[in-house]
Amino acid sequence: MSPSTPSTDTGRWGGSESRYNCGHVVDRLVAGGVLSRELGNRALQVQQETGDRIETVVTRLGMVSEQRLARFFSSATGIPIMLPQQFPDEPLGLGIVAPRFLRDQHVLPIEEEEGRLLLAVANPLDPFARDALSFLMGAPVRLAIGMTSDIDAALDRLYGQVEQTPDGEEAMDEEDLERFKDQASDAPVIRAVNRMISRAGEMQASDIHLEPMEDGLAVRFRIDGVMREMAPLPGSMKQAMIARIKVMASLNIAERRLPQDGRLRLAVRGHEIDLRVATSPTIHGESVVMRLLDRSNVALDFHALGFTDPQTEAVLRAVGKPHGIMLVTGPTGSGKTTSLYAALDQINTPGRKILTVEDPIEYRLKGVSQTQVQPGIGLTFASALRSFLRQDPDVIMVGEIRDLETAQIAVQAALTGHSILSTLHTNSAAAAVTRLLDMGMEPFLLTSTLNAVLAQRLVRRLCQHCHAPMPHAHDQLAAAGFGAELDALPADADFRRPTGCDECGQSGYRGRSAVVELLEISEPIADLIIRRAEARDIQRQAEAEGMRSMLADGLAKAARGVTTVEEVLRVTRES
Repeated sequence: MSPSTPSTDTGRWGGSESRYNCGHVVDRLVAGGVLSRELGNRALQVQQETGDRIETVVTRLGMVSEQRLARFFSSATGIPIMLPQQFPDEPLGLGIVAPRFLRDQHVLPIEEEEGRLLLAVANPLDPFARDALSFLMGAPVRLAIGMTSDIDAALDRLYGQVEQTPDGEEAMDEEDLERFKDQASDAPVIRAVNRMISRAGEMQASDIHLEPMEDGLAVRFRIDGVMREMAPLPGSMKQAMIARIKVMASLNIAERRLPQDGRLRLAVRGHEIDLRVATSPTIHGESVVMRLLDRSNVALDFHALGFTDPQTEAVLRAVGKPHGIMLVTGPTGSGKTTSLYAALDQINTPGRKILTVEDPIEYRLKGVSQTQVQPGIGLTFASALRSFLRQDPDVIMVGEIRDLETAQIAVQAALTGHSILSTLHTNSAAAAVTRLLDMGMEPFLLTSTLNAVLAQRLVRRLCQHCHAPMPHAHDQLAAAGFGAELDALPADADFRRPTGCDECGQSGYRGRSAVVELLEISEPIADLIIRRAEARDIQRQAEAEGMRSMLADGLAKAARGVTTVEEVLRVTRES
């Protein structure tokens, strides 16, 4: 279990310091090229304001990754790094060392061997925890370096049960309510929740899922559209964690039998993010999903979203028309709203009045009047859209066309000189047309107002640090029947496969890119709509006119090494 050469000294850092000095640590990080002086000064300022440990500050603010910080500490001190799989299965020092102290100091007792105590620490330059544990345990100390998140997860796993006690899932009485309020405001619980949200932000997760199990609380992050398991929490922390989140989101802490929705704002990595919180009762307790809405992570640029120059020009041509309807279609989580925001950002000028009605408002747009749907008081997409027509707008964005009434008002608005942007849930651009017809729209009204339909999916981007060639991909695709799509690819197609590294969490992917198809309403396509043609006939005509399908667009991106063939097939299979 032990690393090869655990150490107690601080190597090239000039020996043990009698007093922990954050400024000294920052100076060394700057001298080692890990931080710029500007970032170092910012880290010290935040540390003084929050009282957090300096290693926590620099990683939480995104100045340096935990992996790089650990490697730097190891290189600078000669102390080896310890991996999570080397951590113990049983807690050490119970009854002697307070778990709260271990969490505060980010230190994990590993083993006591031959009268010496081995500790995994996040910051080997801080002698306080080392000296305190040596005194309490009555043994000299050896050090290994662990990443903060790994140490914290192990502490939760090993020591979580000593600070909390499990409770049943029956309705709360007043005594239960007071106890859970107290637990929700305990410092360890607050830190655990904040740490979890911060970690999700650092990993650029879109959602946090807390799923109660019989013996614990499963934690999963949705990263780049795919669920990833994180370290589970002990059952003893289940109630307190859920209660803390409900308190933060201003939900009824006593109501555990009905679903609830709320919202909260939290500072993560030096800036504020919004979180939408939804709870739902299960047989083992309340399940919680938190959607992270990080405005700083939203790229309102079509090129950054994965659009080619011709695709961007075509979209801007459609949204730039003074009247008519532009639709974005795709399943939930396919980036429809982000594409609409990017379009609004391009046309948002002082000369245009832009109104939106959304459910929910995911991001605030400067210079745009945004309205939140509130069905409970009668404020629906349809009623908001109807009222907008009296507000003298130039552009209206409707979060989603869900019914015939909303579709009819959108068409009427387009006929009276307004530009309408909205979304639908369909698998292809052509299917959006037939969906509107199935709702009850008249074909002649649709052809008079619909300018274009953008269908899209999101594929995971290959990590730029760890991909490898796929020399036989072209032959495999040809054998699978993708000859027509392959004919459109360049001769030097460079298909790649993921391998996995520390930078991408061993997934092989980092970030996402859109694969799209844009259906523009030409006269032949309008004729098909008038005749109520099927979606496949409209799709065939559009491709004959030059539209590149999502599959073809995705394979073109795979051929450039942006993503993989597997990713493209995963997201386009249904379309």
